[in-house]
Amino acid sequence: MKMVNIRKLKAKLVEKDISIIQLANILGIDRSTVYRKLNKSGENFTVKDVEKIAKALSLTYDDINIIFFTNIVA
Repeated sequence: MKMVNIRKLKAKLVEKDISIIQLANILGIDRSTVYRKLNKSGENFTVKDVEKIAKALSLTYDDINIIFFTNIVA
């Protein structure tokens, strides 16, 4: 099952000193929606979200693949 690697995404947010509120502003969505997406409630980030996050966090292609497109085994 493909899921967002939330732990790595949160680590990048901390590394770049970007809060959940700032991320919500970057994505143009409510912070409660960001929290739901980060807490595995079944809501996924859209391709547009991934593009905005990648730009804001200066993610490399490897970072993007690891965070958003790696198969995570439970």
